[in-house]
Amino acid sequence: MGTAFVLLVGINDYAALSPAAGPALGSLGGCVNDIRAARGWLEGRLDGPPPRILELTDGEATVAAVTDALRTHLGQAGPGDTALFWYAGHGTQFAATERAHLYVEPTGYCQALVCADGILIDKDLGALLDGVASGGAHTAAVLDSCFSGGATRLGDDLVKRALPHDPSWPAYGDPGPRAGGPRARDVPAPAEAARHVLLAACRVNQASYEDGHGAGRHGLFTRSLLGALRDMGPGATYRQVLAAAGSRVQSATEHQNPVLYPADPGGVADLAVLGGAADRPLGPHLLLHGPDGWQVDCGGAHGLSSGPQGTRDDSGPQGTRDDSGTEFGVVGTGRDGDTGGVVRVRAVEPLRALVTPVGWTPDPVRIYPVALSALALPPASVVVDGGDRALLDAIDAAPLLRLADGGAGSGTGSGTGSGTGHGQVFKVVVQDDGRARVLRRDGTDATAPLPAHRVPDCLVHLARWHQLRDLANPASPLASLVDVEVSVWNGERILPDGHGEIRCAYADGREPLVSVRVHNRSHDRTLWCVLLDLTDSYASHSALFPGHFIGPGCTGYALGNAPVRLSLPESRTAEPGAFVRDWLKLIVAEGEFSTVPFRLAPWSADAPPAARGGEEDHVLRFTRPPHAGRDLGPAGPGGGPGAAPGQWHALTIPLRTVVPE
Repeated sequence: MGTAFVLLVGINDYAALSPAAGPALGSLGGCVNDIRAARGWLEGRLDGPPPRILELTDGEATVAAVTDALRTHLGQAGPGDTALFWYAGHGTQFAATERAHLYVEPTGYCQALVCADGILIDKDLGALLDGVASGGAHTAAVLDSCFSGGATRLGDDLVKRALPHDPSWPAYGDPGPRAGGPRARDVPAPAEAARHVLLAACRVNQASYEDGHGAGRHGLFTRSLLGALRDMGPGATYRQVLAAAGSRVQSATEHQNPVLYPADPGGVADLAVLGGAADRPLGPHLLLHGPDGWQVDCGGAHGLSSGPQGTRDDSGPQGTRDDSGTEFGVVGTGRDGDTGGVVRVRAVEPLRALVTPVGWTPDPVRIYPVALSALALPPASVVVDGGDRALLDAIDAAPLLRLADGGAGSGTGSGTGSGTGHGQVFKVVVQDDGRARVLRRDGTDATAPLPAHRVPDCLVHLARWHQLRDLANPASPLASLVDVEVSVWNGERILPDGHGEIRCAYADGREPLVSVRVHNRSHDRTLWCVLLDLTDSYASHSALFPGHFIGPGCTGYALGNAPVRLSLPESRTAEPGAFVRDWLKLIVAEGEFSTVPFRLAPWSADAPPAARGGEEDHVLRFTRPPHAGRDLGPAGPGGGPGAAPGQWHALTIPLRTVVPE
């Protein structure tokens, strides 16, 4: 590790800035304590040369002094070095004026740090930090201040770090009548955006608080962040540390939510704190202990849906749901045998999932990377037109199905029932002859008419098939690492048409022959790949590529590189205009998993009903097959049999085989 250049700014005394602010708002008690505590952690944490630390406190921390220190002191950091800016003090916001229109946020307000004699607008600060990073140094900022003055004070022990803005305060880039200094044109223009990492105490519209008494007073965020850094030790990533600190802050107040930026998986957020080799993003989601118990930072906003067994629980946070079935598995830590530990989702909220550990006890001071390992599949909503009570009861009792509000005669299924809006929507029309039509959302027939008593089995089969076709994993770090190429046999690659489909045509009465290849574009990951074929007869099989590890930069071949014959089924005549559809479903994972849950025979009303287990009908499990770990070959990170396969990603390629007109 190179040299660490550190700028610590802590301001308690704001009395000289604006008498109008008053002593209650103008004074803080924990900011200098914050930077002294940060200094103590830094001096005991960093290896290599002693850190070169510059401290500015109270009246020393003028706008000119801070900006000059950012440019000259931190600007000394070069390739291999680390530059850290740590600020503790007031923040402010103000309505954008014509003079400040270049700094305006989407909210219509500008945010700024409040120095001893004026303000440093956050956009200027970002440009200064990116200017430091442009020299090759790993650059980070910790801001324990408020970017909004609108939050209310919470109790006698919490003091808000916010000041109301005074238009007379000078700003960096606009010195005003009371101070000189560099103007905005002197801000170095970074070659690319957001090259530093930011750990902020709160969101842009929130306040940051400090608590404690006398010499023990500190910012909630600084206290929580330093505690997390000490508990997690060297090697912890910014993402892990921020998650742990955020959980501690929210244990004290729900009105302050720390922020990490940028937070893209695999980027600077997944570097070790203060630099170092990139820590591969073991999971885009983290398991941590918070004020409401164990939680994973993945919720409805990330694509996690409610399970089919969901029921309202108005006593829980925000009226949550019981979503038993969806699970996350711990991946890749290799510590204390906790790889493969499972937590089950009990409630899905917009930004998080509340979970319960299954068969193990996590350490509450630890942060665990986790991957989605089992999905509680969304149910299909069903509207019934005609039929008797027995049919309604049979549908309502079947797994993966849910009657829309009103049950029979509810119209088109566009109501607001508990199942509507989750998964597929089907309409069942019972005819006078006792047979039933199963219609899709658009009113077309999903199958040929069938005996009414087979409707529940048909709907369960169709719901399961659609769930496999639509399977996706939000925010997977494996996205785009593997792709599927369909080419004319011994010919060129076939590109999707304007509808996103790959179109393959008969020629001179002969069915098309293609080659299907699976390319691992990764530079350093060996990945387990399965290629499913989902047919329009509602079948799913993995015969094309049943599951193999593909090395970085390598290619897997469907059918062992034999030609794949695309032909109409025997039930369809190969006449002009005829077609058949397939959906090639690629599933990629870091470790081997069982393909049994992905297999479906074609739907047939004449086939006997399939035997089903209750949980397997609504939960799709990514578990390793029983033989995993005994065969020779690349080992995945999932541990023993039954463990999660680590990260996974799913990709769908629509394919249409046609007989030209």
